[in-house]
Amino acid sequence: MDGLVTAAPLDPCERSPLVRHESRLTAVNTTEASSTAAAPSEGVRDAETAGSQPQFSARPIQRFRLMSSILVGGLGLGFLLAEGAVLQAVLGTAVPMLAVLLASTVSSIAGFAFSALCGALLFHLMENPVYTVQVMIVCSIAIQSLSVAALWRSIDWRSLPVFLIGGVLGVPAGVYLLLQLPSGTYRHVIGGLLIVYAGYLLLRRPSQTLRSGPLSDACAGFLGGLTGGLAGFPGASVTIWCGLKGWDKARQRGVYQPFILGMQPITLLVIYLMRPSSSTVTQLDWKTLTFVPAALLGAWLGLRIFRRLTDRQFNVAVHVLLILSGIGLVL
Repeated sequence: MDGLVTAAPLDPCERSPLVRHESRLTAVNTTEASSTAAAPSEGVRDAETAGSQPQFSARPIQRFRLMSSILVGGLGLGFLLAEGAVLQAVLGTAVPMLAVLLASTVSSIAGFAFSALCGALLFHLMENPVYTVQVMIVCSIAIQSLSVAALWRSIDWRSLPVFLIGGVLGVPAGVYLLLQLPSGTYRHVIGGLLIVYAGYLLLRRPSQTLRSGPLSDACAGFLGGLTGGLAGFPGASVTIWCGLKGWDKARQRGVYQPFILGMQPITLLVIYLMRPSSSTVTQLDWKTLTFVPAALLGAWLGLRIFRRLTDRQFNVAVHVLLILSGIGLVL
């Protein structure tokens, strides 16, 4: 018994260096594994946090623009109704004012034919033809001014002067025919030609665009000045010519819209200079200015519709409006 020795268990602090090193490695591996396992959960939390953040969309902006357009249009229409109610009691012009609003809206979709459409309505609603012409001229100038200002960046300054030069040369010839031909005959001829040709353009298959030079553009402008002086409708030929050249809707309106605006005061000036000496010049009635708000509201509505049209839809609208213009000239 004396020879037996009992071995006591080693104290943890007295373990060998190899055992302590293995313990440290096990602890380090355990820590790395726990951190690696925690990493995906942190990525998931980041993704959830990013997904929970508000996403900004363009829909509220579009809704705001739509609501603002409806609000402006509603306020303008309410103003016109109130003005029309007052004028109906004083001047009896509420119905003609609605006719101006309708003609302005439809014509401003394509940018021309206000006089043809408005004349077809007003000549049946007003007794004085001179006053009716004054109303159409004043409203047309207001509409074209607003449209040109809205489409200022789209004006083709390189092509426009050629059309204007031709138009200025054509106005005196048109005014001369206006003073010499029987009243109404030329309007029926121009209206019939517009109906036939615009119907052909509307029903034909798409064809290749025309390639023309400045001389052809000047001839189109001359024809526009001729019909402007003869029937107060300068935009038809230039509108058709721009469409045949294959231009997009912005470039088309960037030419014939300022062309129409430029031809109107020139036509008035030439009529004043070429009138017979025995005729008297009618003074402009201040009552014509009461129709300007209706014309401007219609132009604003028409421009809103124009911006939503594709080039194909715009060309169809132009052809339909040409047909309506021809009908308005015939009536």
